[in-house]
Order: sequence, then structure tokens, then C-alpha cells
Amino acid sequence: MGSEFQKVAVLGRRDDSRVAEPMSVLVAHLTEAGIEVLSEDQVAQADLVTAVGGDGTMLYASSLTREYDIPLLGINRGRLGFLADVTTDDMLSSVDHILAGDYTIESRLMLNAEMQFAEGEVVTAIAFNDVVLQRSATGRMVDFETSVAGQFVNTHSGDGLIVATPTGSTAYALSCGGPIVEPHLDAMVVVPICPHTLTDRPLVIAASQPIMIRLLAREQTAAAVAIDGHSIGPISPDDVLTISAAENRIRLIHPPGYDFYGILRSKLLWGRDNRRRSTVSE
Repeated sequence: MGSEFQKVAVLGRRDDSRVAEPMSVLVAHLTEAGIEVLSEDQVAQADLVTAVGGDGTMLYASSLTREYDIPLLGINRGRLGFLADVTTDDMLSSVDHILAGDYTIESRLMLNAEMQFAEGEVVTAIAFNDVVLQRSATGRMVDFETSVAGQFVNTHSGDGLIVATPTGSTAYALSCGGPIVEPHLDAMVVVPICPHTLTDRPLVIAASQPIMIRLLAREQTAAAVAIDGHSIGPISPDDVLTISAAENRIRLIHPPGYDFYGILRSKLLWGRDNRRRSTVSE
């Protein structure tokens, strides 16, 4: 088969039977098609990376592919995942379309998080979904302030703040009342977590504008920063967290028929007539 994807890495949790089975089927199918199948530690050599699992697997795969600009295909074996859009029923036909050149590629924004510690150390990390500042002491709110492109925005009190990509707008940010943002938009979603005041509302800002977050001094205050669900450590009132658009992007590959709104309807049960409910006769 004269495909541009001659080397395909297949990733997934082989210790999970729900994932291992479709992985084995996919590997056999690719091998039969004359494609060289690579393992996780060979990702840098791949023309295409296929991740079998849920959004967690996709986030992990994105951390491996982002440095090499390798397109990423998601096979969904998770629950409420939005990233892996190909079902196992459609897996082989979708892969055949892609190998034949019948596909689309979507460029997704990532975020660069830079933590400037008071003593001068700087730690950076890349997020595909979100950067989260969250309290780490039970029962105590955190106070912090935000600035966008050097302009003061607000002083917040609550459990923390989520800064998400459009991809991450359907993750933690959505559960905290944030808006769903179309994936192709260059925007960041800023969502307070359990704000102390009802007027502290989510914002959508241009990705070209960095957002700066400072923790305010408060008795026994304690907060930490997480990137795509993984902690990078505590933050103190003398530290500065700056979040901006990353230079690199993730390239998601889709087979024919990809429909972002169709995925939303499927996962969020949109489009159903809620008036049609069974009634109990008396």
C-alpha cells in the first residue's frame, strides 16, 4: 500500500483487556497492510501515532508527539472522552481511509506554563488540556489575582482557577461551568473554580495574550499548580505563574466524516427531545 504513513506507532494500556484487544487487532491489520508497527519508545521514528484508550491516553500520547510534529489518531475505549473520536467498530475502516490519504488534519492549540519562583528558579511545562491553580488545604479558599497582557483583570477568592485550551474546554473547565470552545479557535478559557462571589465569571481571551496569576498572601494559604492533571508543585504568594500559547501544536488526524458537533451530541446527549418521557398511568 503506497501510504505516506509507513511507520505507525500504536499506544495504549496493554494491561487493560478492553484496550489490549483492539490494539492487537489494529497491529495485525497494519502489519498485513505492510505497515511497520512501532512501540511507544519508537514514537520519534513514526509517521503516525495511534492511541487506543480514553482522553488520558490521548494526553499522554500528545506529550510524546508534540516535539516531533507527528499526527495523532485516537481510538476511543474510554468513557466520556472527546479527543479519541474513532470507535472500535469503525477502527479498521477509518485506518484504511487514512492510509489511503483520505483524512483531515486539525491543528490544536497547546499552552506554555511558566512558573517563576521567588528565588529565581523557572519551571516550564506544556499543557494540551489545561493549567490549573487549585487550593491544597481542605476547607480554605485561596486568594489570587489575574492580569491579561499586562492589564489587571480581577482579584479572585475560591478554590482556584482553570486556564484551558479549546480542547480542554470540554474537560475540567466544562465541569466548572466554563463554555465549550470550537477547537480551531485560538483562544484560552479562564474558569474560576467554586468562586466565592457569583460575579466571578468565566472568560474567553485571545491565545495571543498571556495571562499572569499571582497568589495573594492569606493566613495558612496553600495552593498548587497542575498541568493536564499532573502536579508541578506548590505555588507561594511570591511566585508568578504565566500562561501563554505554546509554539508547537498538536496535529489530530481524522478519518472522513469527523463531526465535532456530532461528538458533542453523542457525549452530552444533545438533540434529544426531553419531552418524550414515559408516563405511569394511574
